[in-house]
Amino acid sequence: MPVVKYPRAREPLYYEWDRRAQKCGLRHTIYAVNGDQYTGEWLDNLKHGKGTQIWKDTGAIYSGDWKFGKRDGYGSYSIPDPVTKEYKKVYTGWWENDQRVGRGVFFYPNGERYEGEWSNGLRSGWGQMFYKDGSVYEGQWRADQPSGQGVLRLPNENRYEGGWKDGKKHGPGKYFYLDKGQLLEGFWVEDIPKCGVLVDFGREEAPAPTQYPLPEIELHDPAGVLAEAQAMFDDSHN
Repeated sequence: MPVVKYPRAREPLYYEWDRRAQKCGLRHTIYAVNGDQYTGEWLDNLKHGKGTQIWKDTGAIYSGDWKFGKRDGYGSYSIPDPVTKEYKKVYTGWWENDQRVGRGVFFYPNGERYEGEWSNGLRSGWGQMFYKDGSVYEGQWRADQPSGQGVLRLPNENRYEGGWKDGKKHGPGKYFYLDKGQLLEGFWVEDIPKCGVLVDFGREEAPAPTQYPLPEIELHDPAGVLAEAQAMFDDSHN
């Protein structure tokens, strides 16, 4: 009985070509249609692992960790200076799902700097902000604004310690006028002191003390005054 041999079925060649085109593992520079380029590791055709991306339209560069096509892990993002063309670091720290998350340092174009915690790309948690005028804020942040408890130190060494809300002094706090040797302790609402007590504080060491010391004032009902101020603050806070 004759034996009939059938040719072995073969898949189309483009299947093989497609498998070879899939990016997985370490690859040399891959250029996108829009001119962006990426050099690094891949997984299932997605940027995954260590890699460097350069965006053609802005010249920005990111070098660090990737996860399934997005910046995720530790990495650094920089942009070129429009005049010198030298790269200036913008952010160094942790990322998640293409956004700043966890601890990181952000460098602003005007020379200011933030060091601290992030959430969903915004300053949130505990952090320090170094302002251009020399002021430094250290404390809690929420939704990109000082909110909670924090300390603001001014260039002349004066400082405020207390509550904040939406970037403004809000709640119980103390303002140290070290240049004059005075201390204001009270309650603030949207940056304005509404109630408080001003006393001399380190007046002997102050560089520019007032001409006369403040007279001591005896409060007959200090608890009642503070309770009234607290109630006023609670009403404005709510």
